[in-house]
Amino acid sequence: MAKKAVATLHEGSSDGRAYTKVIKMVKSQKTGAYIFDERMVRNEEVDAFFKG
Repeated sequence: MAKKAVATLHEGSSDGRAYTKVIKMVKSQKTGAYIFDERMVRNEEVDAFFKG
C-alpha cells in the first residue's frame, strides 16, 4: 500500500518538484552563534538564496 501512495505523489502536476529545501548557516548578530536558515524556495531561486 505504501508503494501505491508514493506512486500517486509522482503523478499529476509537477508543483512539488518545483521547490527545493535549502539550508544556510548564518551567524547571529545578537549572540554570535551560528543558526540555520531553512526555507523552501523555487528551483530557479536557489542561487539567489545563497548569494543574498
